[in-house]
Amino acid sequence: MALIRIEHVDKAFAARHGSINIMQDISFDVADSDFLAIVGPSGCGKSTLLRLIQGLDHPTRGQIFFRDQPVTGVCARMAMVFQSFALYPWLTVAENVAFGLEALGWPAERIKSQVERYVSVTGLDGFQEAYPRELSGGMRQRVGLARALAVEPSVLLMDEPFSALDPLTAEGLREEVLQLWRDPTLPPDAVLLVSHNIEEAIQLADRVIVLARRPSHVLADVRVDLPRPRDRKSSAFYDLTDRVYSLITEGGGPAPPTPVPGASSPPQQAL
Repeated sequence: MALIRIEHVDKAFAARHGSINIMQDISFDVADSDFLAIVGPSGCGKSTLLRLIQGLDHPTRGQIFFRDQPVTGVCARMAMVFQSFALYPWLTVAENVAFGLEALGWPAERIKSQVERYVSVTGLDGFQEAYPRELSGGMRQRVGLARALAVEPSVLLMDEPFSALDPLTAEGLREEVLQLWRDPTLPPDAVLLVSHNIEEAIQLADRVIVLARRPSHVLADVRVDLPRPRDRKSSAFYDLTDRVYSLITEGGGPAPPTPVPGASSPPQQAL
C-alpha cells in the first residue's frame, strides 16, 4: 500500500479572463521510507503540489490519498518546513517548537518532554529561551525543523528549506537532515522535498519527480541508486544531474492532449 497516492491531479486558479491551469494530470505514489524530491522550472507548481498533498488546498480535478483515505482537509499526520522559516517572532525557540503540540491539545508535561527531545535532536540545546531575531538563518531553520518533527508526522514536507541559507550552512543542514532521516527512532515515514537545486535533490533523495513547465505534468520519475554519502564529483552523480537538467530544459513542453476514446494516438517519443 502506498503511503501517498496522487491520482490525475489538475489545479487551476481563477484569473480575470478565465483561469490559469497550473498542473495537468499529475500522478505518482510515495511509499513508506521514500525520500522523494520534486524539481521543475520556476512557476510549474511545485510548492502548490505540496499544499495539495497536505490538504491546505484542493485539486481542481483528481484526488490525493493518504494511507488509502482521501485527503479532504488539512492532514494532521503531515508537517511542513518552509523556505521562509515561518516562525512566530514573539515566541521563544521552545515556544515555537511547542506551538503545534499545543494546537493538538497535548498535555503540558508531554509537550515539555517532546520539546526537550527535539530541541536536543536538532542541535538547539542552550537556545530554548532565545527569540528568532537572535538566531542565524541556519538556527532559525533548525527551529522550523524541530517544530515539524515534534508532532511526529508520518510525512515531512520541505518547501525549498535551504534556499534562503548561505551555501556552507545549507550543506551542513542537508547532512543533518539525512542523519535524522536515517535514525529509525525518529519520524517521519517519508520525506517530500521541493527544490530548485538539482544537485541538492540528487544528493538527498532516493527518487526525483521531474515536472514540466506550466501546465506541469510528470516528465520522469528518476530513481537515484547511488550509495551514501554521495560524491558530487563522481561521474555517476554528474550523469544523473545532467539527465534531470536535460529533462527540464528539453522536455518541458505542454502535456499531451487527453486522447479521445476510439481515436488513434500519435506515437510517443521516449524520454
